[in-house]
Amino acid sequence: MTNVEKIDTPLPSKRAESQLYGDVCSLIENTRQRLATTVNAEACIMHWQIGKRIKEDVLYNKRAEYGKQIVKNLSVRLTERYGKGWSDRKLLHCIRAAYIFSEEQIVYAVRTQLTWTHLRSLMFIDDELKRLFYMEMCRLEHWDTRTLNEKIDNQLYELTTLSKKPEEVIKQELAKIKDTGTLTPNIVFRSDYFLDMLGLTDVYSEKDLEDAILIQIQSFIKEMGNDFAFVDRQKRITVDSTDYYIDLQFYHRRLRRLVAIDLKLGKFKPEHEGQMLLYLRYLNRNERMEGEESPIGLILCSEGNTEHIEYLMLDDNSIKVAQYYTQLPDKKLLSEKLQRAIAIAKEYHTNTVIDR
Repeated sequence: MTNVEKIDTPLPSKRAESQLYGDVCSLIENTRQRLATTVNAEACIMHWQIGKRIKEDVLYNKRAEYGKQIVKNLSVRLTERYGKGWSDRKLLHCIRAAYIFSEEQIVYAVRTQLTWTHLRSLMFIDDELKRLFYMEMCRLEHWDTRTLNEKIDNQLYELTTLSKKPEEVIKQELAKIKDTGTLTPNIVFRSDYFLDMLGLTDVYSEKDLEDAILIQIQSFIKEMGNDFAFVDRQKRITVDSTDYYIDLQFYHRRLRRLVAIDLKLGKFKPEHEGQMLLYLRYLNRNERMEGEESPIGLILCSEGNTEHIEYLMLDDNSIKVAQYYTQLPDKKLLSEKLQRAIAIAKEYHTNTVIDR
């Protein structure tokens, strides 16, 4: 009888075990993500449909007290059957969602993975264009609910150049963003920046400001917005044997544009525009890479003067002007200032259209 030699099966290596573990984890996490996305989508649609159904009953009877009683009674019965989570406040949110959002908007929000908590924050914004702005920014920047609420509280929309445009222009830009999924300079750049994180005293120079920004570069970029990348400071350019220095140079990934930043103490002056135009034309000719858009400039001034900017029509070209604050102003005063600036800008644009 022939002896058969026993062959031992080699044990898997540590590397193979790690690969197996990683693959299984990926399968579990991907499935969980798909399930979470599906559950979120169904929850958002369910809440909207519930609100729509209740709204129909409430609308049939115009008496407010009757409507409140319907909601209260329904809340009690739903809680008895399904447990906590169906308070009358929750049902009122559902109704508000049905009033604020169309079915098309709900489907779009779900498709772009906005959650019910996103929608709950958005539904309390009365201005439709403002609401659409935040909806698009949530989609593009992948904001969680906390970030969205912070942006709303800090009046990001009012600070953008876009908010100061006529209503028709705002609608066109938001539609363009929705269709193309790309940002525009009017949304990226603001009219005011808060640089309180720099810790500057009441008296400082432009160089002090520049040095403080470089020390706190991460906080500065966060205030500027997403997708800014630092490139250089005191960028030297030479024209006709004369040296000029660009205070700060950034690159914006989504815009695909170099951004030249000039820091100024005091109010904006017309000569600042000429200086920035020189920088931009130099960068366009000598620094612009293939596939990039033309450079854009941002002049940051410590004091604001809206009329100069409007008369020079700087918001309509490649130069943006904004005011910066080294200390946070009172929120009420800031809100009044922003509303004044928006009113002045819209009145100017309206008069310009009439003159034409």
